[in-house]
Amino acid sequence: MDDRAPRSDHDDTPGIRMRIGCRLKYRLTQPTPLIAMLNVHYSRFGDLERADYLVTAPSVPLESYRDGFGNWCTRMIAPSGDFTLSTDGIFRDCGLPDPIAPDATQQAVQDLPFETLVYLLGSRYCDTDLLSKEAWRLFESTPPGWARVQAICDFVHSAVSFDYMQASATRTASETLAGRHGVYRDFAHLAIAFCRCMNIPARYCTGFLSEFGEPVPHAPDDFAAWMEVYLDGRWWIFDPRNNSRRMGRILIARGRDAADVPPTQTFGPSTLTQFDVWTWDARHDPAEASLGSRN
Repeated sequence: MDDRAPRSDHDDTPGIRMRIGCRLKYRLTQPTPLIAMLNVHYSRFGDLERADYLVTAPSVPLESYRDGFGNWCTRMIAPSGDFTLSTDGIFRDCGLPDPIAPDATQQAVQDLPFETLVYLLGSRYCDTDLLSKEAWRLFESTPPGWARVQAICDFVHSAVSFDYMQASATRTASETLAGRHGVYRDFAHLAIAFCRCMNIPARYCTGFLSEFGEPVPHAPDDFAAWMEVYLDGRWWIFDPRNNSRRMGRILIARGRDAADVPPTQTFGPSTLTQFDVWTWDARHDPAEASLGSRN
């Protein structure tokens, strides 16, 4: 089975060129083991014009590995004091929005590939046991397949308000539905949980989402979250937060939910003192594009 989500990559489109990266600065009271998941996913590595190597300040030994979901992870021991992790790469994208397949069908559970079944189960933030009854009440009458997933995204997008001030590291999908507010991850968790309740495999994705093609003014750049659902024999991108097909979407990692793919995981006390993410227009700039060239 092809594990990659489909891409809109036509040779007759001009494409877009982006400078992508992040900078996270921590203050640590003691030497602290840390795992970072900040690099572009292997499925998009071929689109990097300049690799987004992970750099630390001060420099420390790095050890990289793939986790159980195939994500690229880097572990290290961060020293006490101020510690910075950063990436900075040049990425070429096809410049087309996420692909669509309105006729994509939903497979019966007994016909699904074994490797998709884990994405039908409840997980840390996708508490399907608490949402199953409501999911069937809301979506049982929708046509199975693409239309049902879109109905779920439409509902989540309209029922939940986006509010950075309401961010919570512990909020579950059922709590998002009850509170009706959240951030990117909360929209994704609720839609994923509803899909799983309706027997549609769904997995959590995190990465860069550019503002190319979007009206100004743009919100500050941030890591985004969306989902991939398994329909008609492959994975498809859906974005319940924006509920629109976007260009310049760059995957970093995927898993059952946000618990599987934190950008960083520190094993000790830490304070995040700086957080920057960028997806800038670099099409007309050299690799060391000026910091002011934003789309």
